[in-house]
Amino acid sequence: MASVYIPVQNSEEEVRVALDQLPRDASDILDILKAEQAPLDLWLIIAREYFKQGKIDQFRQILEEGSSPEIDDYYADVRYERIAILNALGAYYSYLGKIETKQREKEEHFILATQYYNKASRIDMHEPSTWVGKGQLLLAKGEVDQASAAFKIVLDGDRDNVPALLGQACVEFNRGRYSDSLELYKRALQVYPDCPAPVRLGIGLCRYKLGQFEKARQAFERLDPENVEALVALAIMDLRTNEAAGIRKGMVKMQRAFEIYPYCAMALNYLANHFFFTGQHFLVEQLTETALAVTNHGPTKSHSYYNLARSYHSKGDYDKAGVYYMASVKEVNKPHEFVFPYYGLGQVQLKLGDFRSALSNFEKVLEVYPDNCETLKALAHIYVQLGQTDKGQDFIRKATKIDPRDAQAFLELGELLILSDTGSALDAFKTARTLFKKGGQDVPIELLNNIGVLQFERGEFELAQQTFKEALGDGIWLFLINGGNKSSNDIATSTLQFKDMQLFHKLESTGHHIDLPWDKVTVLFNLARLLEQLNDSGTASILYRLILFRFPDYIDAYLRLAAIAKARNNILLSIELVHDALKVNEKCPNALSMLGDLELKNDDWVKAKETLRAASDATDGKDSYATLALGNWNYFAAVRNEKRNPKLEATHLEKAKELYTRVLIQHSANLYAANGAGVVLAEKGHFDVSKDIFTQVQEAASGSVFVQMPDVWINLAHVYFAQGNFSLAVKMYQNCLRKFFYNTDSQILLYLARTHYEAEQWQDCIKTLLRAIHLAPSNYTLRFDAGVAMQKFSASTLQKAKRTADEVRATVAELQNAVRVFSQLSAASNLHIHGFDEKKIDTHVGYCNHLLSAAKVHLEAAEREEQQVRQRQELARQVALAEEARRKAEEQRKFQMERRKQEDELKRVQQQEEHFKRVKEQWKSSSHSRRRERTPEEEEGGTGEKRRKKGGKRRKKDKHSKSHYDNEEGEADMMNEPEMEDEDVDNYREPQTMGNDDAEGNAQDLLAAAGLEDSDAEDDMAAPSSNIARRRQALSESDDDEPIMRQSSPIRENSADMELSDGEIREPKTNGDDGSD
Repeated sequence: MASVYIPVQNSEEEVRVALDQLPRDASDILDILKAEQAPLDLWLIIAREYFKQGKIDQFRQILEEGSSPEIDDYYADVRYERIAILNALGAYYSYLGKIETKQREKEEHFILATQYYNKASRIDMHEPSTWVGKGQLLLAKGEVDQASAAFKIVLDGDRDNVPALLGQACVEFNRGRYSDSLELYKRALQVYPDCPAPVRLGIGLCRYKLGQFEKARQAFERLDPENVEALVALAIMDLRTNEAAGIRKGMVKMQRAFEIYPYCAMALNYLANHFFFTGQHFLVEQLTETALAVTNHGPTKSHSYYNLARSYHSKGDYDKAGVYYMASVKEVNKPHEFVFPYYGLGQVQLKLGDFRSALSNFEKVLEVYPDNCETLKALAHIYVQLGQTDKGQDFIRKATKIDPRDAQAFLELGELLILSDTGSALDAFKTARTLFKKGGQDVPIELLNNIGVLQFERGEFELAQQTFKEALGDGIWLFLINGGNKSSNDIATSTLQFKDMQLFHKLESTGHHIDLPWDKVTVLFNLARLLEQLNDSGTASILYRLILFRFPDYIDAYLRLAAIAKARNNILLSIELVHDALKVNEKCPNALSMLGDLELKNDDWVKAKETLRAASDATDGKDSYATLALGNWNYFAAVRNEKRNPKLEATHLEKAKELYTRVLIQHSANLYAANGAGVVLAEKGHFDVSKDIFTQVQEAASGSVFVQMPDVWINLAHVYFAQGNFSLAVKMYQNCLRKFFYNTDSQILLYLARTHYEAEQWQDCIKTLLRAIHLAPSNYTLRFDAGVAMQKFSASTLQKAKRTADEVRATVAELQNAVRVFSQLSAASNLHIHGFDEKKIDTHVGYCNHLLSAAKVHLEAAEREEQQVRQRQELARQVALAEEARRKAEEQRKFQMERRKQEDELKRVQQQEEHFKRVKEQWKSSSHSRRRERTPEEEEGGTGEKRRKKGGKRRKKDKHSKSHYDNEEGEADMMNEPEMEDEDVDNYREPQTMGNDDAEGNAQDLLAAAGLEDSDAEDDMAAPSSNIARRRQALSESDDDEPIMRQSSPIRENSADMELSDGEIREPKTNGDDGSD
């Protein structure tokens, strides 16, 4: 037995104190220690023994007494033991503050620890143990940098101080500097090889964090096989392999650690985690509760609370799960330390409808894992619930970009887009379907159903039908759709068989297995709805009955069968089917609303009102359709033809407006409520406001196969009609008739005819009414209106100031038709049923006969006037023809005169050309003859004189030629040239004789003597030739008879040339004689 001996003062005796038998009351020991003035180290030993035995109060009592002022005064010279006692108290309060969960108590413990350490520093500020204690305190408070500074102060003085090395190693580990921490642990082990097990445990943890798993395993295995912390660490390393063998080994080690020390919180948490995945929630709760009871470590408690919360979460106890998730979050300082409870808490809050809190928690998860697709999808869903659809779509799109193979993300993206962008939603659904198929997974039926519905809405009926069939797969429905049973067609076409189930009993008796899984009911219903849209209501009714055969409580199938019966105008059968639906649920608002509508069509106003009120009360006024139906009832009650009371009418209209407004407040996008409000405003005369409302409703209703609202088109046309804008009203009626009724609705044709009537477009009105009569031949009202239109057309035509005979003839024909129509109506025996008065019809017949009598007079006058007009037109035509003939004759005469002028001009030009050629030939011949007769003396002496003489005589000849050809402009210009001087003649002579070297001088002399040479001869010759060329070109383009003229002209030219040549040959002789004289 370990004992301590307290020396008795002033004696050699000692008081023996057995450490394992310390008294429960520490006052006894304190009295002995004080009385005997025992050394302070004995105080410290006894206090430590109390601490080991778990007697914390006694431990604290002894140390606090040992650090009292009295003891300080008495042991003033003892420094180390006093510091050791103060440091022990500081370490104790540091530990309390570290494990305390309440912030206030935690701070109080840290304050006390700081006070004791400061008191120890005042005794000796350089004591290493005090600085180590301060470092531990700062480390517990999370002030890592200051703790590191405290440890470094010790290590600067003693680099091998083991407590300081271990403290600094913890600092570096908390900083994430695992390599530095590992080096410090190694150094401490080198300095003190007998370090306790936690040192090697720290080395193993550092290696584990550094990824050195084998060395970490070696470090853990070097510890005692019974070391719980090492077993837990080795078990964690086995579990992280995610292999079956490793998980089994890890769980064996965890179980062994639990057996050695059943209160190891970490082992308890891992065991609880294992049993959670095996579904043993009872064990999970027991283990986690034990772990919570034995530990005060925040992160460990957070794991325990998390395991407990997960267990309740999986069992559907969301309230308890939320409480424990919240407790787990409180044990964590930052989400980065342990983020899983934030995710679980967000899930529970989302399930409970606390979207704001869930948003906060998921955003914290996203801070730690910004690319986590599940978190992004959860945030997208939350933002949609909060009305921030755009943000939600951004998050889900980010998830699809991060993981483009996540089919679930595309599925959720399609669900988010389905209300705002059906095209993009359909693309997302198709992508999800492709990813499911590529992954080898079965495509969810819900996904295929959504794709089919969107294709249905877009009008892609064939694709929608294929998609629905793909979702349904094989089954009895294919046999029914393909008409496998011959009698099914007869059953489908008979409206009396809508409630008959004999078909399916017969199929069962013939060996067919009729089975309809619950998850395919919606798809089969949508397929039947599609067949209705494709006008195959017979097959659709069979599918609805198949649903009712397997699921008799499916109310929507009853209502669709009732709608088919209503479309076939079988109101009684439709009401009966709705009553069958009400047997399943007597407060079904859809069934009650449909029943009220049918009762209105059956003209049972009182019952209809009660039924519609019951439908509204069934949903506490929240069902828009029931409220809307009540509004319609009040409107119809206000505008009924019989017994219209202005006050009652105003009351009903105001009530209808109130109900429509209530629906719009609940659902601002309700088109039918907006249309009803517009109708009420139009009835009150607010046409501009109602027109704006109808226009907005028309734009919103366009483009959807499920929203067919011809009423808004008709109402808009009515407003245009009321405002007098007949052209727009006509266009609107025509567009509505073509778009929704394929030009086959007699009522809209009647509206159109009335518009033409008010616009005084009588012929269009009559044509429109005849079309309506063709569609509804038994409607006598249309016939009466047609007779009135014919009568009005005839009267308006006869009242014209000017009218043609054709118009009067058409008037007579229309009057005869009107008389025939009115006579037929007068002969009918059921006039009063159609609202006609026989006297009124007779009045119309009489008026038409009166107009016929007057029309005959007008017709005769119009025919006479027409005959006179024809005569005047014929006379004017004859005058015009005579004037045209005279004008053409004058033009022909002018054309002939112009042509003759052109022919004369061409003749003159040709004569000038021929004359020029003859003169040129004569010059050449005379020059050669004169050159042979001249003597050398004449060449030397008398050249100049002869030239002048010959030149003078040549001018005489030129004058003679001019008188002979006085009309030739080119030749006259040549003859009127002044007398050339000798120098000019000499200059001209050289270029003319370049081709004849032997007779150069003689030829030039002869030409000069003839008076034909000049210095500007070349220019003068070029000018006439260019003028002649232009004239030829002008004459060649004159007219078509010119070639004939040109063929005849050479004969005359040749004769003229002969005459001229004879005269010119003789002329030189005469000139020579004159010269000799």
